[in-house]
Amino acid sequence: MVCAVATASPPATHADHHARLKAAAARSDLPGALAAFTAMSSSSSARPVVRTFTALLKLCAARGDLATGQAVHAQLAARGLAPDPLAATALANMYAKCRRPADARRVFDRMPARDRVAWNALVAGYARNGLAAAALEMFVRMQEEDGERPDAVTLVSVLPACGALRALATCREVHAFAVRAGFHDLVNVSTAILDAYCKCGAVDTARAVFHSMLVRNTVSWNAMIDGYAENGNATEALALFNRMIKEGVDATDVSVLAALQACGELGNLGEAKRVHDILLAVGLKSNVSVQNALITTYSKCKRTDLAAQVFTELGSKTRISWNAMILGFAQNGCSEDAVRLFSRMQLENVKPDSFTLVSVIPAIADISDPLQARWIHGYSIRQDLDRGVYVLTALIDMYAKCGRVSVARTLFDSARERHVITWNAMIHGYGSHGFGKAAVELFEEMKGAGALPNETTFLSVLSACSHAGLVDDGRKYFTSMKEHYGIEPELEHYGTMVDLLGRAGKLEEAWSFIQSMPIEPGISVYGAMLGACKLHKDLSLAEKSAQNIFELGPEEGVYHVILANMYVGASMWKDVARVRTAMEKKGLQKTPGWSIIQLKNEVHTFYSGSTNHQHANKYMQGWLSS
Repeated sequence: MVCAVATASPPATHADHHARLKAAAARSDLPGALAAFTAMSSSSSARPVVRTFTALLKLCAARGDLATGQAVHAQLAARGLAPDPLAATALANMYAKCRRPADARRVFDRMPARDRVAWNALVAGYARNGLAAAALEMFVRMQEEDGERPDAVTLVSVLPACGALRALATCREVHAFAVRAGFHDLVNVSTAILDAYCKCGAVDTARAVFHSMLVRNTVSWNAMIDGYAENGNATEALALFNRMIKEGVDATDVSVLAALQACGELGNLGEAKRVHDILLAVGLKSNVSVQNALITTYSKCKRTDLAAQVFTELGSKTRISWNAMILGFAQNGCSEDAVRLFSRMQLENVKPDSFTLVSVIPAIADISDPLQARWIHGYSIRQDLDRGVYVLTALIDMYAKCGRVSVARTLFDSARERHVITWNAMIHGYGSHGFGKAAVELFEEMKGAGALPNETTFLSVLSACSHAGLVDDGRKYFTSMKEHYGIEPELEHYGTMVDLLGRAGKLEEAWSFIQSMPIEPGISVYGAMLGACKLHKDLSLAEKSAQNIFELGPEEGVYHVILANMYVGASMWKDVARVRTAMEKKGLQKTPGWSIIQLKNEVHTFYSGSTNHQHANKYMQGWLSS
């Protein structure tokens, strides 16, 4: 008979417990790592050592688990291990990654000795938490106080701080150091350098770094494409994105977002559709940020139908999704759609924010419905959003466009902070309703308050002078743009000056003004001249203006119609026929006029010459009978 002998398992050693903890940490299994730590702490044959705690702290840092990290810190302190350089460095890193840079700094300052790893932890921590100036300060101190030579990790940590501060000179110094130290050939260092240059606005230098790279990874491509897009180089951003795809590098959310931004800025619908196909191919359909950007891009390409399709198919809509679609409708003249979507947003319990209001208020202004204007104003007050400068400015502009200029002025006077856009809105509101003198007085008040006018300010005040016939004031302000404020007049400013002079009957001066322009006059400038000629029945200058317009290839036939009508007034029937024939050959049509009316709390849009509205005949009979 054979008897079985029971044998006890040997007690787990320190190495066994640490192996369990390390394996749990590798799986990002915090409960498992803590269980291994607890078993180790209660074991008679094993005790936690510094590397045990550093493994736990590394896991807490990766997960952003501050509470557990603080508990580990307490255990370290209780065992007298907190001053150990490895433990202190791990603590500083944990606090920095848990968004507690002040705690990281306290741990760092208590260290009796600091090595490069400790300095790197603090530099990276400050940069990661948006404290760019502090990151640069520590970068300098590590070299001056402790004589620590930066390594590749240091450079990759400090370069984002250079970019955040737009510290181009410092960026160049770090770049030069990287070249001297031989770090510039490392792909992560070169990528950080070109990204910092882009954020400093030095795109040409960033391009040179990108082209000099022997090896590029996805992050390198993304940084350069995004750098182009963020600096207004939309064409270059798209070209590089297409080159990246051609070279077999997979698109990511970063590169797709930059490419979509570029498509929107260019209004390039074809490229937008192509990027859409690419993002579907690489599995980004469920990425909400990408889908939101797609809504914005299609809206900027004037295809709100495609934007709405993306919005409708979006499974998980965020507030940003709603805001993007509302803004898309508002910016494309689909004001009623914007207001309807705003109402639906609330029905679906999505809380609007300031951006939502800034998007929908201009739509209500375009509809010019006083009832809706008062409602949205009241809503903004109830949500405590009416004091923000952008919402308040939108409300001022809305009331002015609804003809409630006095209400707009009351809001303006109540503003605690007057941004330049707030001044602009009120000046424009006065000017658009013919209160030219009030607009000029407010402009002078603006200057007296120390607020600096911008291009839009001058456009508004010049327009106000034009509508009020304040020719001398208009001339004075146009001259002061460049002489006193260093603002170079743009095409819109020249067009408004032509309108100012033309309305006042100074047609020869207006024509001479056009001839002396330092930039090429566009359709808007010649169009203003043609309108003035029509007003004052000057057929000779009208023909000259129209000829220049026709050579520029207008997309609408309104200018042909103006000239033809002037020929009708002069009984020049052959010329009437000639202009209308030319108009037909070019396939041009005059955009019909339209009106918005409110009846029984409903807003209706009617177009000139159209009887397509379902209630057109009924409303027409009502108007005639009244």
